[in-house]
Amino acid sequence: MSTVREQVRAHVEANPGVHFNALARDLDIATGQAQYHLRKLRRGGDVVAEEVRGKTHYYGEGYDPWERRVLAFARRETARAVLLHLLESGSLPAGDLAERLDVARSTVAWHVSSLGEAGVLEKSYGARGTVVVSLTRPEETRRLLGEVTPSLADRLVDRFVRLVDGTLAGTADDD
Repeated sequence: MSTVREQVRAHVEANPGVHFNALARDLDIATGQAQYHLRKLRRGGDVVAEEVRGKTHYYGEGYDPWERRVLAFARRETARAVLLHLLESGSLPAGDLAERLDVARSTVAWHVSSLGEAGVLEKSYGARGTVVVSLTRPEETRRLLGEVTPSLADRLVDRFVRLVDGTLAGTADDD
């Protein structure tokens, strides 16, 4: 196996759920080079790829599809914060979650929808139709969160989106 390919494989093993751009950036390799080696590793069964909300994430062997989705979301700061708050509280109304995260309700709704579609959390309805969210598999989620630290670039992109979201929500309130 080539040195670069071994570096790619080792990086994926050490960073389960790493997405393509982060992998190329972290290893300081060209995107074409990353594509080539990832394709070879996937064909050899050394790496598994899964697309989650528009990004392709890579994993070593041993993660089932549900675990792969949790790991992918754990790399996104806001989704990770949602998971952490739900681990702490058990279940929360979506509105309370938005307040705790200091993000717009639409942002929480998007993340709740994404996490719900992935089977990571479930929605129920409380008093007066309030949406209440809880994790489907809290202990497994806790274990998987321990395996992931979002990259600085991922955190900065997420914070930029939250800033824009907050700015737009502020202008909508002015109307």
